[in-house]
Amino acid sequence: MTATDSAGESWLAHFPITFFGVTMGVFGLALALRAGGFAQASDAVTVVGAAILAVIMALYALKALRHPAQVGAEWGHPVRLSFFPAASISLLLLALLLQSHLPEVSAALWIFAAGVQAVLTVVIVSAWISARAFGPAMLSPAWFIPAVANVIVPLGGVHLGLTEVAWYFFSVGIVFWIILLTLVFNRLIFHDPLPGKLRPTLVILIAPPSVVFLGWTELNGGQIDAFAHVLINVALFFAAIVAVQVPALLRLPFAMSFWALSFPLAALSTANFRHAALGGSGVFHTVGLAVLVLLILTVLALAVRTLRAAIAGEICQPE
Repeated sequence: MTATDSAGESWLAHFPITFFGVTMGVFGLALALRAGGFAQASDAVTVVGAAILAVIMALYALKALRHPAQVGAEWGHPVRLSFFPAASISLLLLALLLQSHLPEVSAALWIFAAGVQAVLTVVIVSAWISARAFGPAMLSPAWFIPAVANVIVPLGGVHLGLTEVAWYFFSVGIVFWIILLTLVFNRLIFHDPLPGKLRPTLVILIAPPSVVFLGWTELNGGQIDAFAHVLINVALFFAAIVAVQVPALLRLPFAMSFWALSFPLAALSTANFRHAALGGSGVFHTVGLAVLVLLILTVLALAVRTLRAAIAGEICQPE
């Protein structure tokens, strides 16, 4: 093997599962644009996101073939384990975006992704409670991804008439949101601060109440009831908490974990647009627009920083 081949193999071996956080953010932006009434922009972002997802999936599949030991190491990692469902979540988001243009493709993609998400949730939660011990220092908001992200499934399930299936995923997601929210706050309050690369995952706190709001209103026939009011306001509260942390986050060196900022902002923007549409509130529409602008700037900044880091050889490196 030549030196070039060796370098290429090394780069591929360290291609992280966390890259699927990029597609979650891009598809989240597309959904927020659509909720805000910017359909053409949403379609353009969807095409870009689909291309990125295809590349990431191809590269990670190649990594699995050539470097199965490294994939196994990521599966055994207490933080990276939580990012494996980001692939199925990305497919679920893509299915939502294709509903109006390619309904049959959307339905098939949703069924496949929901099935993968169901299996991954069971397997990962089983891994959490296995004989392997996880210490408090290993816990971060990234742990929300495998189980709590199940609340995304109803957004497509109700549209397909699979209401009972949607209720199953919603029930699992909301129960684990409550469980993990308690554990995460215990870790944040009573243990050492999150290490630098994990600090951006604090923004993930915004996502669960935002997506639960979207799922609940979908299952509840588009009604803004008392529970819906609680959810949207909890999401806004967590957004305020995260906003206080932003100056400290901006001082950190760039890492791929910064993509954790994108999807939660997208979920918050979409939830506010949804509330405005169902409740006729101009205030929530304005908040949705403000968050959407912030989201667009965030995704653009993350894209630029990621390209710079890739050119400089600062990503896909051993930790």
